[in-house]
Amino acid sequence: MLSAIMSGNLLTIILTAFSLLVMLFVVFPLHESAHALTAKLLGDDTAERQGRITLNPFAHLDLIGTIGILLFRVGWAKPVPVNTRRCRNIKSEKAAMAITAAAGPLANILSSLVFLIIEKILIVSFDYSTNVVVYYIILALQLIIDIDLYNGVFNLLPIPPFDGSRVLWAFLPEKYYFKMMQYEQYIMIGLLILMYTGILSIPFSFIADAIYGFLDLITMFIC
Repeated sequence: MLSAIMSGNLLTIILTAFSLLVMLFVVFPLHESAHALTAKLLGDDTAERQGRITLNPFAHLDLIGTIGILLFRVGWAKPVPVNTRRCRNIKSEKAAMAITAAAGPLANILSSLVFLIIEKILIVSFDYSTNVVVYYIILALQLIIDIDLYNGVFNLLPIPPFDGSRVLWAFLPEKYYFKMMQYEQYIMIGLLILMYTGILSIPFSFIADAIYGFLDLITMFIC
């Protein structure tokens, strides 16, 4: 959002603000609900009892994560509580944690696929070169897809508190994992600094672009 404001272009500011609001009120709830629903399917109803299987954004929003998405286009919501001991439908606690953690980024990819399908349907259904409304909707959808995929990749970071760290837990000895957890606050400070400098955008953008290329390929039947 900062870069959009600094550009001074009113259209860019409006489209970026719209896209970020969609992220906060649509994509984030889908991401967190996917965690909660997956845990429920595995037998743990902890998140369900806390009202996290819902698309109500206010059940999921985190203050710092919201500021992050508004300023840097990367943020997070409140972590969904998962009690792996209650996941009776799967034998391994580590596998239960990894599966529930992976459900969030997978939801980002699937929602991006849905947005891309909608975008392509609009492209083939309307002459967006003359229809201003459709043209702006397509621009907004493309921004949403970009941010959605970027955040899905971002959440796969193998450091706490992100989803990737929970997936990593399935492969690391517990003593190493919990040792890493002790430095979570310091890791977050370093991460925020890297986000501010833009260094992280290079690898994240590369991976997000690769995923977008795959989604574009499997939707070529539309256009």
